[in-house]
Formats: sequence, structure tokens, C-alpha cells
Amino acid sequence: MRYKVIQWATGSMGKTCLRAVMDHPDLELVGVYVYSDKKNGLDAGDIAGRKPIGVSATKSMPEILELDADIIIHTPRIQFPYTYHNKDMCRLLASGKNLITINGHSFPEYHGRAYADEFEKACLEGKSSLFSTGLNPGFIVEKIVTAATGICIRLDSINVKETFDCLGVPDKDYVFKFLGMGSDPQTFNLTEKGPVTELITGMYAEVIALLAHKLNLPLDAVTSDHQVSLAPHDISARAGVIPAGTVAATKWCWHGIVRGKPMITLSVNWVMGKELPDFETFDHWQVAIRGVPGIDMTINLREPDNVAAKTKSEQYAVAGSVINSIPEVCAAKPGLFQFPLFAPFKERFEICMN
Repeated sequence: MRYKVIQWATGSMGKTCLRAVMDHPDLELVGVYVYSDKKNGLDAGDIAGRKPIGVSATKSMPEILELDADIIIHTPRIQFPYTYHNKDMCRLLASGKNLITINGHSFPEYHGRAYADEFEKACLEGKSSLFSTGLNPGFIVEKIVTAATGICIRLDSINVKETFDCLGVPDKDYVFKFLGMGSDPQTFNLTEKGPVTELITGMYAEVIALLAHKLNLPLDAVTSDHQVSLAPHDISARAGVIPAGTVAATKWCWHGIVRGKPMITLSVNWVMGKELPDFETFDHWQVAIRGVPGIDMTINLREPDNVAAKTKSEQYAVAGSVINSIPEVCAAKPGLFQFPLFAPFKERFEICMN
């Protein structure tokens, strides 16, 4: 079976997904949505750095809605607040197209039943499904960590630490606006009212809530403990210069509180190079599960053999997570879709509503 695909947005991550669609024998690209006038009307092949394929990009939502497609790969610009793209996503779902997104929405139920129902309503109207995937959110916690708990007869705590060197990221808006690099530490708002904090907490609190839901743990709340590290000197990054004394690493940390105590901890560290204290060496992910038995895991991505390639391992990994999800998402019943996972740890066998 061939699936008809629309690629939504063509930034660095979007172009990686676009090329993956074009290269897959069971996928047919039928549309591309772009934000800029510069890309509007261009052939998808030209955007992807390939030969023209006869599919023109558009910045018109009505044109996208009218296309006959099985699924939309949703890789939009990161915008504040976290809910910025919700209305567009609901319109796309209501038009009868399944949607895979990479920017959160892994467990909308965390934000309340009314919030999740907006997506459910759109899915029912369009007989479509919404699924979120990627690396983190999307893969490390939701699949790897959850599955690993399946060998535990007692579970005491879960700690997941992610660290990525962002020195080679080319997107200036992503590095300086979203990641907050180069910010004045006196004005960089680490509280939940800060725009960056609000957005990423929207994503990662859902990850913790989904893990608790899968393990049938009664989640009381998600709390946070965020810190930054400063550049000891000017740092030359691909996206620009990080001035000395400004933010050069963000250390985001959330705790899932179960029965009044932290039980799930997720920390996400984005750093500009390996000269900063505590980040001279690191693994991409370190997982520590405590219980009976305890489990320690480290996970690292390897760059492609073609060292000249501009596309990085994490971009390929996100694209792989998206592409490999397409058949199951298209076959799912309408609504918010979650991959079934065989036999993770469950504190109680009955469903625990969080």
C-alpha cells in the first residue's frame, strides 16, 4: 500500500522528513506547506536539494485542506506559546487527514479533559488520528524507558537525563530564541511564566504524565528545577557568537510527583560545546531505573558515515521515528493515538486515571 503524504513546513527537520518521504517506495508526496514567500511555488525537489518531482509547495492552508492525503507530517516552526499550532492542527485533522507531529502533544490529556477534547473532536469529525513522535519527546521515554520497566517487579524511581551539544545547530531562531542561548542570565525567565519555559514544559510535562499513565502510577503533579550555565568566554557556534557571561547551557529538569515524592525525573540539557563545567564528556541519554532489579542504560546516536553531510544523526532519528509510524497511525481508529506497548511495569493492573 502507498500512503499519500503532505509535508508541513520545510525547516531543517522538515527537509529531512521530506527527503525521507521522497526516498521511501511506499510513500507518495502530494503536497508541501511552507511559511515563506521565497519557498511558495517552488518544486518540492528543489526545496529538498533534489531534482524536481512535480509537486509545488504552497503557503495556502485552503490548498492543503483540499488535497487528498492519508497523512500530514507536521514539523512546524517552534512558536510561543505551546498552544500556538493547536488551531491549525485541529483544522487539518478535521479535513480528514491523519497527523504526526514532532513538537509535543504526546499526551494532551495532561492539560485537562477539555483541552484534549478539542483534538478528539477534530479527529472524530475528520475520522483521523493524531500522533506525536520524535526522539524526546516521542521515543526515549515513551518507548525505551517504558519498555525497560517491564522486567521490574518493584519500581522505586526513574531518572532520565538528556544532553545534546548544540554548537553545530545552524538555525539562529532555534538557538537564540527557543534554546535561549546568548540570553542575559538576569532576564532569562526560568519560571513557568517565561515564554521558553512555558513552551518546553508544555512538551515535557506531557512526557512525564504519559509515562505515569502507562505505568498506572497516580501522578500528583509535575514540578520543575531549572538552571543555566554561562559562557566563560565568547563561544563561536554555527548559529552565531555566544558572548561571554551569557547563557551557554540550559539545564531543564522536571519531577513527576507520586504520593508526595519525586518518582520520575526528566532532565534535558542543551549545551554549547564541551568546555562548560559538568559537560566535558556526556552521553546523549542516561537512564537510571531503581527498583528490583535496577537498570542503568546509556544511549548515543552516531553520526552518518558521510561526515560531510549537513544532516545530523538526531534529525535522521526523528525522521525515522515519523516515517516508521505512518502505517499504524493511518490504520488507527479516530482519536489520540498511542502505540500499544507490551507488558511494561504496572503498579496496579487496573487503569489508574491521572
